[in-house]
Formats: sequence, structure tokens, C-alpha cells
Amino acid sequence: MTDEKRIRYLQKPRAGARVILDTDTYNEIDDQFALSYLVKLKKFDIRCFTAAPFHNDRSTSPEDGMVRSYNEIKKLLGLLGEDYPVYEGSRGYLPDEKTPVDSPAARAIVKEALDAPEGEPLYVVAIGAITNVASAILMEPSIIEKMTIVWLGGNAPEWPENKDFNLRQDGAAARIIFGCGVPFVQLPCAGVVDSFISTKYELAHFLAGKNPLADYLCRNTVDYTEERSGLACWSKVIWDVTAIGWLVDERFMRDKLIPAPIPEYDGKWAFDMTRPLMKQVWHINRDLLFGDLCEKLTGETPWKK
Repeated sequence: MTDEKRIRYLQKPRAGARVILDTDTYNEIDDQFALSYLVKLKKFDIRCFTAAPFHNDRSTSPEDGMVRSYNEIKKLLGLLGEDYPVYEGSRGYLPDEKTPVDSPAARAIVKEALDAPEGEPLYVVAIGAITNVASAILMEPSIIEKMTIVWLGGNAPEWPENKDFNLRQDGAAARIIFGCGVPFVQLPCAGVVDSFISTKYELAHFLAGKNPLADYLCRNTVDYTEERSGLACWSKVIWDVTAIGWLVDERFMRDKLIPAPIPEYDGKWAFDMTRPLMKQVWHINRDLLFGDLCEKLTGETPWKK
């Protein structure tokens, strides 16, 4: 791909652009916000949702995490009153950087990318381990020319380590995405996206009692955070909303073009100035994005004009 085409594909999507959301929805509480925000925007042509694997204290294995995420996507679509295609993803991580893990999700990504009209990329927004997306590229490398990937994963380049949850689960998949030359937007976790926080009282004020979906998101976040923090006073990062926010409005964040860094297996970044260009977000306008999120989820404007 030429730099000219890559940079053109790194622009914000137009209204009606084709979008897939690849999500480990049951992993925490933030994917639920991101999925709901994307649907409530009513701005893009959502082709499908794909369930990503994850493994932590909310799953017994990557496969179990994927299945729980698949079911959570279905639950959220029920609350939203929507019916989009949902595909099960990989039941494990990539064994190496050359071997894809076949799944309905990876095949759906390949199909939708190949079907994208020339000059109008498929936007694949990934907010978990990027196994499904990397597998799709390994299965059909030509889709690099037909898609733009937006991924929340890795930490800021100046962060002392690069072991965020999404990247460390499947380092081989991350290295494929950073190295293959696909038009790529990275939202670093620690050092950038960790500024997108909210609190129990803010969530209760803007979401509680507004509708069943908003109630669920508020209650789910409060219950999850209080169980883990043990604190009366807490704030919670709602990470994955920012990946959707990048699609929506220039005002919500600032990014820059850089040569794609290399996520090494030792948890560090390496740098090579000859690598293909990508975009990296370096600042989140938390208040504007949070306000738009609440407005879309509730139909109410949460600030005075």
C-alpha cells in the first residue's frame, strides 16, 4: 500500500461507513458502553459484532471468555432492541505470527473487507485481544488494502512497560497488526486512554433511571468497581468508549502520524523509523466525549448550552 492511500484511509470515516466491532464484551464493564454508544450513534453501517477471546478472573479460559462475550453482546443488543449479526471468535490465541486461528469472526472480517467498495475501507474497531483481526489478515492478506483498524491496546511510547491487558494476551497478533502495513489507529491504554474516567456519583446522576440500558450500564459499573476496589471513593476508567469516539468527532481526541513501533515480547517498545506510517492517539478530551456518550445513551443533553 502506498503512503498516500494509507494516509487517506486513516481519515475519520464518513457517515454511513461500514464498521465491525470486535469485542471481549464480558471482560469488564467498558465494552458494554462502547457497543451501546456505537449502536446509539446511528451514524455508521454496522456490519456485525465479533466476540474476542479473553482470560482473567471472569473466565476460565480464552474460549470461555469468548463465549461469555458472545452472550453479553446478545444481551446488550436485546436491551438496545437491535438485531445485528454476531459471530463467535477465536477459541485461543495465535500460536505464532504465521498461523491464523480460524473462526466465524475471522471469516466475517475477511468477507466484509473484501466486499468493501474501492476507496471506502471497512473500519474494524477492536477493543480486546486482536486475535480475530490478525487471523483474518493471515487468512487473506489482500484485505490490508480494504480496511482500517482502530485498536485500543498497548501503552503510550513513553510508558516504562508495554504490558496492557489487550496486548499481552496475544503478542503475536499485535505484532502482525503493527507490522503488516494496514492503515492502523492505536489508542494507547496507560498514558492516554486512562484519562477517560468516571465515578459512581457521575454515572448515577447522568445514567441511572433514564432507561433500562442506561440503568444496566450504571449498575454493572458500580457493582464491578466496588467489588474490586473496596473503596467508598473511586473512579473507573471506561477504556473502550474512546475507540468509538475516535470514529465520531475530531474534537474528542488528538492523534499524530508516526512510524509503527514494534511491540516486543519482553514488554517493551522498539522503534524503526522506516516502518509504515500509522496514527497514534495522544490526548483524550474527556469531558466532550463523556458528554456525547451520555447524550446518546439517554437522549438527554448533560450540559448547559
